[in-house]
Amino acid sequence: MPKDELIQHSVLIISASEHFDAIVKRSLPKRSYLSVEIRQSASLARRCILERYYDLVIINAPLPDENGLEISLDVIDNSNASVLLVVPKEIYDDMTEKVTDYGVLVLPKPFHWGRIDKAIRFLTAIQNKRHHFEKKVRDMQDKMDDLRTIDKAKFMLIEKKQMTEDQAHRLIGKTAMDHGISRKKAAIKIMDDL
Repeated sequence: MPKDELIQHSVLIISASEHFDAIVKRSLPKRSYLSVEIRQSASLARRCILERYYDLVIINAPLPDENGLEISLDVIDNSNASVLLVVPKEIYDDMTEKVTDYGVLVLPKPFHWGRIDKAIRFLTAIQNKRHHFEKKVRDMQDKMDDLRTIDKAKFMLIEKKQMTEDQAHRLIGKTAMDHGISRKKAAIKIMDDL
């Protein structure tokens, strides 16, 4: 993926600690994040996740209404967001065992701010790759749609005008050039005229 392509992400921080929120906000590269929202509980966060999409969800566990396990798995199950779960050192191994196979990255606290910075950069890189891959898939789907439309026009020309496939292909290309339009638009124009 080109380095100069800037993908802006949305972030949801789920935390009851203003100190933690400030550390995370400092760790977010300014240009890479379109929006950063903070919710103090899992129940408030669930409502937000139902209303909009987030690329990155950072959970500071435990939360006032749960330990963080359920919300992290809910986010993974119901979205394409990357999840960072920060837990007390005493439960780090247990939480890691429960959520790692689902794709949740877990960090123990207390932590050096550089660790959260690296974790956020890692999860952001994953989201960038996902966005890039989704764009490639959309482009391929558009090309397939174009080819289907062109093939349909060729079939109609063969059937209704008794052209060969090569003649139909040339007619679509000539129509596109004569009108300064794409081959798909030319195919649609030809089908409309038949």
